[in-house]
Amino acid sequence: MNILLRIVIVAVALMASAYVIPGIQVSNVYVALGAALILGIMNAFVRPVLVILTLPLTIVTFGLFVFVINALMFWLTASLLSGFVVSGFFAALIGSLFVSIVSAFVYKILT
Repeated sequence: MNILLRIVIVAVALMASAYVIPGIQVSNVYVALGAALILGIMNAFVRPVLVILTLPLTIVTFGLFVFVINALMFWLTASLLSGFVVSGFFAALIGSLFVSIVSAFVYKILT
Protein backbone atom coordinates (compact mmCIF):
# COMPACT_ATOMS: atom_id res chain seq x y z
CA MET A 1 0.00 0.00 0.00
CA ASN A 2 2.87 2.33 0.83
CA ILE A 3 4.40 1.88 -2.63
CA LEU A 4 1.11 2.67 -4.36
CA LEU A 5 0.75 5.82 -2.28
CA ARG A 6 4.25 6.93 -3.26
CA ILE A 7 3.56 6.29 -6.96
CA VAL A 8 0.35 8.34 -6.81
CA ILE A 9 2.11 11.17 -4.97
CA VAL A 10 4.95 11.26 -7.51
CA ALA A 11 2.41 11.19 -10.35
CA VAL A 12 0.63 14.20 -8.84
CA ALA A 13 3.98 15.96 -8.44
CA LEU A 14 4.77 15.21 -12.10
CA MET A 15 1.45 16.68 -13.18
CA ALA A 16 2.14 19.77 -11.05
CA SER A 17 5.63 20.12 -12.53
CA ALA A 18 4.11 20.13 -16.01
CA TYR A 19 2.04 23.17 -15.04
CA VAL A 20 4.81 25.04 -13.21
CA ILE A 21 7.98 24.34 -15.20
CA PRO A 22 8.25 25.25 -18.87
CA GLY A 23 9.78 22.44 -20.89
CA ILE A 24 7.96 19.61 -19.13
CA GLN A 25 4.79 18.15 -20.60
CA VAL A 26 2.63 15.32 -19.31
CA SER A 27 -0.22 14.36 -21.62
CA ASN A 28 -2.58 12.74 -19.08
CA VAL A 29 -2.87 11.10 -15.67
CA TYR A 30 -2.09 7.62 -16.97
CA VAL A 31 1.17 8.83 -18.46
CA ALA A 32 2.01 10.49 -15.13
CA LEU A 33 1.33 7.22 -13.29
CA GLY A 34 3.50 5.32 -15.77
CA ALA A 35 6.26 7.89 -15.48
CA ALA A 36 6.10 7.69 -11.68
CA LEU A 37 6.37 3.90 -11.84
CA ILE A 38 9.29 3.99 -14.29
CA LEU A 39 11.01 6.72 -12.28
CA GLY A 40 10.65 4.65 -9.12
CA ILE A 41 12.07 1.55 -10.77
CA MET A 42 14.98 3.50 -12.23
CA ASN A 43 15.70 5.18 -8.91
CA ALA A 44 15.71 1.76 -7.24
CA PHE A 45 18.00 -0.04 -9.69
CA VAL A 46 19.88 2.33 -12.02
CA ARG A 47 20.52 5.31 -9.74
CA PRO A 48 22.54 3.40 -7.09
CA VAL A 49 24.84 2.03 -9.79
CA LEU A 50 25.38 5.51 -11.19
CA VAL A 51 26.02 6.95 -7.75
CA ILE A 52 28.68 4.33 -7.07
CA LEU A 53 30.30 4.75 -10.50
CA THR A 54 30.46 8.54 -10.13
CA LEU A 55 31.46 8.56 -6.47
CA PRO A 56 34.82 10.31 -7.05
CA LEU A 57 33.11 13.08 -9.01
CA THR A 58 30.41 13.33 -6.35
CA ILE A 59 33.06 13.70 -3.64
CA VAL A 60 34.94 16.38 -5.59
CA THR A 61 31.73 18.38 -6.11
CA PHE A 62 30.71 17.96 -2.45
CA GLY A 63 27.66 15.89 -3.41
CA LEU A 64 26.23 18.28 -5.98
CA PHE A 65 26.74 15.78 -8.79
CA VAL A 66 23.85 13.76 -7.31
CA PHE A 67 21.55 16.50 -8.63
CA VAL A 68 22.90 15.80 -12.11
CA ILE A 69 22.24 12.08 -11.65
CA ASN A 70 18.66 12.84 -10.55
CA ALA A 71 18.16 15.04 -13.60
CA LEU A 72 19.50 12.30 -15.87
CA MET A 73 17.08 9.77 -14.32
CA PHE A 74 14.22 12.23 -14.89
CA TRP A 75 15.32 12.86 -18.49
CA LEU A 76 15.80 9.15 -19.19
CA THR A 77 12.31 8.42 -17.89
CA ALA A 78 10.92 10.98 -20.32
CA SER A 79 12.79 9.37 -23.19
CA LEU A 80 11.37 5.94 -22.36
CA LEU A 81 7.73 7.02 -22.18
CA SER A 82 5.74 8.72 -24.91
CA GLY A 83 3.46 11.44 -23.58
CA PHE A 84 6.02 12.61 -21.03
CA VAL A 85 8.33 15.21 -22.58
CA VAL A 86 11.29 16.99 -21.01
CA SER A 87 12.76 19.48 -23.44
CA GLY A 88 16.29 19.80 -22.08
CA PHE A 89 18.72 19.19 -19.27
CA PHE A 90 17.85 22.38 -17.38
CA ALA A 91 14.15 21.47 -17.44
CA ALA A 92 15.08 17.98 -16.21
CA LEU A 93 17.19 19.44 -13.40
CA ILE A 94 14.50 21.84 -12.20
CA GLY A 95 11.80 19.21 -12.72
CA SER A 96 13.62 16.57 -10.71
CA LEU A 97 14.17 19.03 -7.86
CA PHE A 98 10.53 20.12 -7.96
CA VAL A 99 9.18 16.55 -8.02
CA SER A 100 11.51 15.50 -5.19
CA ILE A 101 10.56 18.40 -2.94
CA VAL A 102 6.81 18.27 -3.63
CA SER A 103 6.54 14.50 -3.30
CA ALA A 104 8.55 14.47 -0.05
CA PHE A 105 6.43 17.27 1.38
CA VAL A 106 3.10 15.67 0.43
CA TYR A 107 4.22 12.24 1.63
CA LYS A 108 5.20 13.71 5.01
CA ILE A 109 1.79 15.34 5.32
CA LEU A 110 -0.13 12.18 4.41
CA THR A 111 1.79 9.78 6.64
